[in-house]
Amino acid sequence: MKMKDIPVVILAGGFGTRLREQTEFIPKPMVPIGTKPILWHIMKIYSYHGYKRFIICLGYRGEIIKEYFFHYGIRNSDFTVNLGNHENIRVHNLHREDDWEVTLADTGLKAMTGARIRRIEKYIDTDRFLLTYGDGLANIAIEKLVNFHISHGKIATITGVRPPSRFGELITEGGRVIEFGEKPQVGSSMINGGFFVFNRGIFSYLSEDDQCTLEREPLERLAKNGDLMVYQHTGFWQCMDTLRDVNLLNEYWESGNVPWKVWGKDEIIKK
Repeated sequence: MKMKDIPVVILAGGFGTRLREQTEFIPKPMVPIGTKPILWHIMKIYSYHGYKRFIICLGYRGEIIKEYFFHYGIRNSDFTVNLGNHENIRVHNLHREDDWEVTLADTGLKAMTGARIRRIEKYIDTDRFLLTYGDGLANIAIEKLVNFHISHGKIATITGVRPPSRFGELITEGGRVIEFGEKPQVGSSMINGGFFVFNRGIFSYLSEDDQCTLEREPLERLAKNGDLMVYQHTGFWQCMDTLRDVNLLNEYWESGNVPWKVWGKDEIIKK
């Protein structure tokens, strides 16, 4: 199996409670940046680097994400329909994502991140896989991240970033994570930015119990065992936690100066 056949798992099942203005009726990964949901932007980043197999972990209002991708071709193309036979639809142009493979997996309404990952193990048919959250954008070099992961031979790689605010602290030594703390009050400025790479060994650290949270006991144990490494990303990274973040990302998009838009310059930005 080729390197680019490695699947990308995206966590898209949370309630998005800190963004209630947007998520009362839609899941957080479907909040739009420009005319497309942030989930699409994340997938475009990976697709640009050649990773086009996606497994999306669904939960809260997951049916909206299912419907979005089920009707993706019609949503993104001109078409003609015979009103006497709705099955007779002629699509007049191809969208740029016609080579994506998207698996939509219901991983439970109240499951935490670790449980969601454990529940999609059956869809992982490679020795390693990529994973990220459905609410963070970056101009990260995915190839360098994957090569870094392969080079050290450990179970897990986490991307460390330095944004304006703290979410989860990574204490490192020589590139190895020696302590992982989620949402500390004090500490270093490097945080968990998502964009993970895992070997299949990660599944032995996870359970299907709803309360299994990747960022707690599993990553803490990996760090303690010396199996969690950090890839330091010094470029652009921005999560979408609040309405202010949504507005900021939309301001970037509308300006045409879009730091995470690493994909084709020939693609027109629709405002």
